[in-house]
Amino acid sequence: MKLHVKHTTDYRYTEPLRYALQTLWLTPLTGSAQTVNFWSLGAPRELFAQHDAFGNSIHSYTFVGELSDNVRWSLVNAAGIVETLGVAEFTDDPSMPLPQLYLRASSLAQPHPRLAEFGRRFITTQPGAKADLHELLALSAGVAGAVSYLKNSTNVTTTALQAFEAGAGVCQDQAHVMVAVCRSLGLAARYVSGYFYAANEPDLASHAWADVCLDMAARRWVSIDVTHSCLIDERHVRLAMGTDYNACPPSKGVRHGGGEESMTVSITIEPA
Repeated sequence: MKLHVKHTTDYRYTEPLRYALQTLWLTPLTGSAQTVNFWSLGAPRELFAQHDAFGNSIHSYTFVGELSDNVRWSLVNAAGIVETLGVAEFTDDPSMPLPQLYLRASSLAQPHPRLAEFGRRFITTQPGAKADLHELLALSAGVAGAVSYLKNSTNVTTTALQAFEAGAGVCQDQAHVMVAVCRSLGLAARYVSGYFYAANEPDLASHAWADVCLDMAARRWVSIDVTHSCLIDERHVRLAMGTDYNACPPSKGVRHGGGEESMTVSITIEPA
């Protein structure tokens, strides 16, 4: 399926902006699950491209305002056409970090005895052994049942354990819980950001899911959409991945001046 994606972020400030340094994780890469036919990225200043430690394509820009400037807004645009292939199982390139990296705890997806206890209802695989796909899908359905999707119930600082104990969250939280449960059981797992096409679910245009390592020696992974309790398919556009949301947010930065900030995000996904 060819999907046309448009992602706009509008920043507004109550006072003039003096300085800003921002990094963007808004550029998808061609891989086993998708082919990027075209992609463009726009920002208030010149963008500098590089790859982060997880292999994501990232771009950074710096804004420096003069004392006489009265800049109170900025706009970041990302748009392009991606052909999705619906491939859920894949092997990492040898240049990518070893799967063992994703066994480590991260601030939003830390292993915990309660999460391990929950995970053992579904997973019999021992640490270091090859994971069973059927068990992982059962765990995904279990997580979706334990952490019901509830819009605006959490924020970007909510941890996996907090969402699990609350019993509700958004796709980011469901992915974090899946990742944290897997790590609690000795299975390497990572957080994935992306887009999801569904005409009847516009709130999920900005989406998140989990990669779980099936075979660490072979670097073999599978992508699971916890929110929909399924393997990823042609509706999914992969954007970036990392240990958790903090490692690959749409944008992250620092600023001086500007006073209070408000942000409006608009994402549209349509068949190309």
